[in-house]
Amino acid sequence: MALLIEIGHGGWYSEEELAAELQKLDPAADIRTAKDPGDLTDVTMMAVSTLKSDLPSRLPNLQLVQKLGAGVETIVGHAALAPHVRVARLKPQEPAREIAQYCLAYVLRGTRNMKYHDAAQARAIWDPVAPRRPEDIAVGILGLGHIGGLTAKLMRDMGFDTFGWSRSQKALDGVTCLTGEHGLTGLLSSCDYVCAILPSTADTRDLLNGERLAAMKEGATLINAGRGDLIDEDALVSALYQRRPGHAVLDVLRKEPLPQTNPLWKHPCVTITPHVSGWHLGDALGDVVENLRRLSEGTALLHEVDRARGY
Repeated sequence: MALLIEIGHGGWYSEEELAAELQKLDPAADIRTAKDPGDLTDVTMMAVSTLKSDLPSRLPNLQLVQKLGAGVETIVGHAALAPHVRVARLKPQEPAREIAQYCLAYVLRGTRNMKYHDAAQARAIWDPVAPRRPEDIAVGILGLGHIGGLTAKLMRDMGFDTFGWSRSQKALDGVTCLTGEHGLTGLLSSCDYVCAILPSTADTRDLLNGERLAAMKEGATLINAGRGDLIDEDALVSALYQRRPGHAVLDVLRKEPLPQTNPLWKHPCVTITPHVSGWHLGDALGDVVENLRRLSEGTALLHEVDRARGY
């Protein structure tokens, strides 16, 4: 039983680097890369970040695709993936913390007037402006799963008035948890910062369309660290002119890399980062080799995904 690594994009780990890390965790495992796959009939498991190629269709004994992260939207409905092939994801703590910290960084950038002070320095102007108190600021989190729940707790612990929205009702101490269309509208209309940390599913694609963006609090900041297709980007450009939201921080886009001709690059009310909010996998790499072992033994996998539901 062999594990074949195909990252699926650049700008992150190389396949060779990841193979070396996994081999350290299980020196006896048969771990290969797409550049040197060997006999394809040996491969029973793939590890991918993004599944773009038709490689699964050339692996007759493939049983499992392991996502090297949380979102599985490029995998579950892939045309080259046979219906019987299982899918698992990771639930690593380190990138979850990094995403929560990313959202907090941009909330603090706004509440501490960092952009204003940068502009003042450029003009050599000494102009003290009082920061806002956390308890006077409402922060909303869309999605209260593994990452969103951690983000909500971080915002709560920093003293912000924290709201969370999820498809099913959740309960988090110190967080006002909402659900349903009424709850979503209420969160959008009342929060100064909205952090979108949702997976890409049939229910979440274009969740933030023109109508819902128009429901946002005037001048609010929208931070998307979930998936690019959560936001209707054309509607967002129009909404920014109405200051609902007043600013958008986008770490994920519908098309990545974002084409240089896309108007979002130069929009004065948009901040773009190149999908870097959650980077390191930390000890979650152990779950990859553990799932290889469990697959060979026929025992329950870690973090298996329901392909029909998409998560």
